[in-house]
Amino acid sequence: MNTNPDGTTSEGTVTAVAPKEGGGFPNPGLPPHVHRQADVSRSAEKRAERLVAGMFLLSVVGTAIFIAAYFLVTPTGTNIFAAEGSPKALWWSNLVAGLGLAIAVFFIGAAAVHWAKTLMPDEEMVEERHDIRSSDEVREVAAGIITDGLEESGIARRPLIVTAMVASLAALPIAVLAPLSTLGPLPGNKLHHTFWGQNPGQRLARDHDGTPIKLSDVAMNSIFHVMPEGLTDETPHFMEERAKAATVIVRIDPKLAKNDESLANGVEGVLAFSKICTHVGCPVALYEQQTHHMLCPCHQSTFDVTDGAKVIFGPAHRPLPQLPIDVDDEGYLVASGDFPEPIGPSFWNLHKDK
Repeated sequence: MNTNPDGTTSEGTVTAVAPKEGGGFPNPGLPPHVHRQADVSRSAEKRAERLVAGMFLLSVVGTAIFIAAYFLVTPTGTNIFAAEGSPKALWWSNLVAGLGLAIAVFFIGAAAVHWAKTLMPDEEMVEERHDIRSSDEVREVAAGIITDGLEESGIARRPLIVTAMVASLAALPIAVLAPLSTLGPLPGNKLHHTFWGQNPGQRLARDHDGTPIKLSDVAMNSIFHVMPEGLTDETPHFMEERAKAATVIVRIDPKLAKNDESLANGVEGVLAFSKICTHVGCPVALYEQQTHHMLCPCHQSTFDVTDGAKVIFGPAHRPLPQLPIDVDDEGYLVASGDFPEPIGPSFWNLHKDK
């Protein structure tokens, strides 16, 4: 019974193990060992051995499926389940390759766990603490224990498991080599050029509907997201070209310009810059009308439009490339050429001869 501060008692009780005389607690010892089925039955042991070997072999099958997916179920080439280049082809490619790799890795782990739980020795052993450096006799005994453990594990007398395990572990690294076949050729100078440079003089068109933009359409302190007018769904590598050609145009008061060269590449204060941030490639889509700053929403890199889109804050290391623009006879804004330098994040051969 517990006594409360007011003298009353409560029904709750607290129990404790009383220490033995002289200090410390009695050693409870180890619980009785329970033998597994494989320890007492030869047939159960062989059954567990076959199951472990089978799971290792299933891992080999998974590796084979993963490798086959890179040749028979590709997203843009041969695909035995869907039309070549279709969204379904990409779906099937990811599904088959993912399942193959999952099977390969899962069954190696499952086989190792089942081997340990059913066939490896599981008897509890107690070893008293001793000095760090044991005597030579004790060291010989320890070496003998290791040797006995290897013998008891059955590695030497279970060639089926060992062979299947070696096969699964040897096959799995091959799956790492398969993706190398899909890396394709080196990009060369593709990153140095965009669709703007393929047809100088093409009009700037609104990104959302593809209609061309006149100089008179661009109000002071406004921003437009634009694409080349000739870039359509039929253009080869449409998505890649669209990603590289993304551009924004803004209009500032020419009197505010701090960079004469940048102002000369525009028309009456209308300036065009790459929309792709030079840090990690996020879209620079935010424009502050009062400060004339463009911001990247990912990591807050900030570019000053009045000074050639130079970086004034954030992790970006170079200005946004500027697209030279002009006006045609009908008053539409047109691109005079391509960006003078590669768009997007900096890379190792940024200044290499184009």
